Amino acid sequence: MRVEVDLDRCEGNAICVKLAPHLFQLDEDDYSVVQLDPVPAELEEVAARAIEECPRAALRRG
Repeated sequence: MRVEVDLDRCEGNAICVKLAPHLFQLDEDDYSVVQLDPVPAELEEVAARAIEECPRAALRRG
């Protein structure tokens, strides 16, 4: 599984970072950055939850 961040939609709410800090970080402009590509199998469930809970729908499966 891969996760992509739509930088036009990301507002830096950091919900993904709070849910999966080992998978997502904010860059210097406060945009989400995926740290592991592809997402390891053991983190796919939390990645899917982050995709679902993003308030701006800035995350998607790639």
